[in-house]
Amino acid sequence: MLDSVKDYYGKTLQTSDDLKTDACCTLDAPPTHLKDILGKIHDEVSMRYFGCGLVAPQTLEGMHILDLGSGSGRDAYALSAMVGESGRIVGVDMTDEQLAVANRHIDFHREAFGYQQANVEFHKGYLEKLGDLGFADNSFDIIVSNCVINLCADKEAVLREAYRVLKPGGELYFSDVYADRRVPQVLVDDPVLHGECLTGALYWNDFLNLAKKVGFADPRLVEDRPLGIDSAEIEALVGHIGFYSATYRLFKIAELEPACEDYGQAVIYRGTVEHHPQVFPLDAHHQIVAGKVFPVCGNTWLMLHSSRFRPHFDFIGNWDTHYGIFEGCGTNLPFSDNRVEITTESSCC
Repeated sequence: MLDSVKDYYGKTLQTSDDLKTDACCTLDAPPTHLKDILGKIHDEVSMRYFGCGLVAPQTLEGMHILDLGSGSGRDAYALSAMVGESGRIVGVDMTDEQLAVANRHIDFHREAFGYQQANVEFHKGYLEKLGDLGFADNSFDIIVSNCVINLCADKEAVLREAYRVLKPGGELYFSDVYADRRVPQVLVDDPVLHGECLTGALYWNDFLNLAKKVGFADPRLVEDRPLGIDSAEIEALVGHIGFYSATYRLFKIAELEPACEDYGQAVIYRGTVEHHPQVFPLDAHHQIVAGKVFPVCGNTWLMLHSSRFRPHFDFIGNWDTHYGIFEGCGTNLPFSDNRVEITTESSCC
């Protein structure tokens, strides 16, 4: 399967127009500030982009970011503009053709963003074996990935390596494809269905349990959409399975609990995160309005307090009294068409 994925992305797919589904496509329009950056990306890099989401979390200035499955480099180059010249982007990919495109345009983007020195580098390697590239423990502030982990056979190894190389308080912010049930092995083994980012998808609940197993105790869904399949042939094979593109953020914070627990805590957003002066969007259920006392569970309190977001919030409460599970938590299918709505007045995962 490894070789078939290399061939699919190195030889079969030359541009995004060659895709048979919208699984490896980003349909939502980017925000204005990101649109301006993407307009500076080299055409060849953009043409060979196969992502399914926007992997551009907030507050990136000066960050050291690892891009897992960086492909032609579109996300890496966009992030290089957002971290500034003092930041650093490292891309890892296993496909020679994609890496050739990415490396060909390093100087182009350095000049486009007005940098004296390039702040991007690309390495050939496997996401399950980051140690082979010499990446030390606790070495990256943020890890991103865009529709790639589903292509990896050993997803637990990928998540475990991501946890290892993240700094405490850092996060894995990534878009990928998920299924509403476990995909039969015969479909997993199909090179086209797998290469289209469909049948390598994890069942969503298996993903949540796997993330927690390696240390990411409370995965947070940022956004999602159901996937469309334009091919009648592919639809006939997988039509009984629901597929979703979803973006998650997973924090490396040792103190996070398995569930959202209530300690009577709250936060007040200062309105100081760039491009988010009115509302800070932590995840799909936490749209935190500036200046307003916002009750949160202990995990959300820690995600904001123990991460790069701490300077942008005032924190209310402590850990002296536990009031039970945070109201509104549940275990339903997390995606849009079957999600229990939770109000922003009292929200959790």
